[in-house]
Amino acid sequence: MAGIEPTKTTNLDIYGCAPLLWSRALDALAAGLPSRDTLLILGTTGPDGRPRAAGIGAVWNEGRLYFCSGPGTLKSRNLASSPYCTVSGRLAGIDLVLEGEAHRVTDEKELDEVAALYRQGGWPAESNGEALTAPFSAPSAGPAPWHLHLFTIHKAIGVATAEPYGATKWDFAQE
Repeated sequence: MAGIEPTKTTNLDIYGCAPLLWSRALDALAAGLPSRDTLLILGTTGPDGRPRAAGIGAVWNEGRLYFCSGPGTLKSRNLASSPYCTVSGRLAGIDLVLEGEAHRVTDEKELDEVAALYRQGGWPAESNGEALTAPFSAPSAGPAPWHLHLFTIHKAIGVATAEPYGATKWDFAQE
């Protein structure tokens, strides 16, 4: 996903503003993650079709968005049933809604790299070779170990909250 670029850009602004640049969203993700001050919300759907929203702590690494969740949590069970989900949040100068899918990461090297990023952000995560562990996590994450998920962006919508203003939808090719 490094260097992810949209295949289609649609200007959603009704006030005459130019389309937002995708690089603005990428810069905001890179600057805002990981941080305890950046709240992202994961939206999933259960097997019965009911929606679920839950806060997540996430990291951004070289164009990749990661988050973790305990395997027994409702959000993890929903992702196991269907990987399609949303991640939304308010970042510096832009509100983002990302649509895509999340899949569990089991590669030991990748787990180690992401654990190091979480540590840089203030959460003392370690990899046990299959998942992440730490002395604590958010109560909603369930007990350790926590599964790491990689989120793949299919579509994104950005609404600028600072100049230059605008609203834009970006579509990404699916492999």
